[in-house]
Amino acid sequence: MAGLFARLKEGLAKTRENLMDKITELVTGHGEVDDDFFDQLEEILLQADIGVSTAVMLTDRVRRRARSEKIREALAVRKMLKEEITSILVGNQAPIVWADHGLTVMLIVGVNGAGKTTTLGKLAARFKGEGKRVMLAAGDTFRAAAIEQLETWGRRAGVPVIKHKEGADPAAVAYDAVQSALARGMDVLLIDTAGRLQTKVNLMEEIKKVHRVIQRELATAPHEVLLVLDATTGQNAISQAKLFTQAVGVTGIVLTKLDGTAKGGVIIGIKQELGLPVKLVGVGERIEDLRDFDATEFADVLFSD
Repeated sequence: MAGLFARLKEGLAKTRENLMDKITELVTGHGEVDDDFFDQLEEILLQADIGVSTAVMLTDRVRRRARSEKIREALAVRKMLKEEITSILVGNQAPIVWADHGLTVMLIVGVNGAGKTTTLGKLAARFKGEGKRVMLAAGDTFRAAAIEQLETWGRRAGVPVIKHKEGADPAAVAYDAVQSALARGMDVLLIDTAGRLQTKVNLMEEIKKVHRVIQRELATAPHEVLLVLDATTGQNAISQAKLFTQAVGVTGIVLTKLDGTAKGGVIIGIKQELGLPVKLVGVGERIEDLRDFDATEFADVLFSD
């Protein structure tokens, strides 16, 4: 467990530097809290890409608590902030959903470049390592490179990949994949999708069609619609989440590239503004660096010395 904590701490180094180092500097620079202290706290939260409404809400909560509890020492405010952030993150935590029996279908959505295909590959390797029978479906038929990349991950993980030629109907790929997975007694089917937001109307209609086909073939599916978001995009991640949730009812977030950004605070804004659980986080390139999100651990790492 200590090793996992250390790996997450390493992955969140840039976010901790952007957020916690500034808060520590603020706390040590103010013996007592006053209006100027809270104005600066709000500004720090905004710079960490937590989002305007969430930053304002957090600052107001901490300000009210400090007043009601008659707290004047700045150091005590840091502890309050951790408690408030933890309550946001823990309040909507949820594990990956699995079918009660038989095949579990997970639809993976998100814009190009967010890390969808890599996430699919890592999940396939992880589930295979857990003893599950896994199948991948190359539903991003818009890009030949996406199909090839998924095939590479399939070979690496030792799992079959259902594909059609470039430009094929993604819904047809989904149909064949569900039929094949059922026929072959698979435990989990992971379906890739296209992510070209520049044609977002067509894209969303395409993904809706894929979703309908999956449901038609297996009434309880998809059991998860996981939205892959790139943490380095900060507030853009929240707008993407709103768009995809409206289209296909996203059930959870996979937040990638946390190790390469100072904008990891967006995870707090996603939870607060959208009410969507962050189910997985990526803190590195290795397969094991795609981890189940643990809200308490995340807050502990964020506020650790």
